Amino acid sequence: MTTSVIVGGSSGLGHAIALRLAKRGEDVIITSRDRARADAAARQIGPTARGLSLDLSQPDTIAAALADVPGVDALVITAIEQAFNSLREFDIAGAIKSVTVKLVGYVETVRVLHDRFSPHASVVLFGGLAKERPYPGSTIVTAFNGGITGLVKTLAVEIAPHRVNAVHPGIVGDSPKWRDTPDHPHVPRTPIGRLVTTAEVVDATEFLLGNTGVNAQDLFVDGGLRVT
Repeated sequence: MTTSVIVGGSSGLGHAIALRLAKRGEDVIITSRDRARADAAARQIGPTARGLSLDLSQPDTIAAALADVPGVDALVITAIEQAFNSLREFDIAGAIKSVTVKLVGYVETVRVLHDRFSPHASVVLFGGLAKERPYPGSTIVTAFNGGITGLVKTLAVEIAPHRVNAVHPGIVGDSPKWRDTPDHPHVPRTPIGRLVTTAEVVDATEFLLGNTGVNAQDLFVDGGLRVT
């Protein structure tokens, strides 16, 4: 039986990915900082899913939190600490927490689980379009998403022959955050004439997990917005 670990899988894109993988017949481990949320999300998916408490903002707790995870066939890390942070009103504590989650926490999770990877296991890390399209208040978001590009390059060497890639979604139009915003300003600027969907981001993640020739790559799922 294939086992997939979805860090940040209790909601949003992570939950959609966990649901897709469970429908393929995989055992899925969903993590959240809140164990009750992780368990509730696992129950929604079904008997092949279970919840686990994991807080990437506390990297020194990650090894213990993941101690009972068995062999891993796929690791997807979507977790993020929201980090709108302007230079004018710079929140140092918030910035440190955001960067810790996205960079230190991601690396420590890979390190802890690496010796349990199956021979064909692969990793997908989540960045975001702010890496290429900064906006007011995105200084920290843009920086740590740029850091994800650095991580996939160095981790591809460090965990070889296992693969690691990154997905960088744009605005996901049917996500809970944006589905009630019908006239999003990105729509007219996006070459495909609409925002991308959750299913398209999940498809991209599946592709990166499964295509054995793709490694150390950034895959943008943004409808071409980054080139306009």
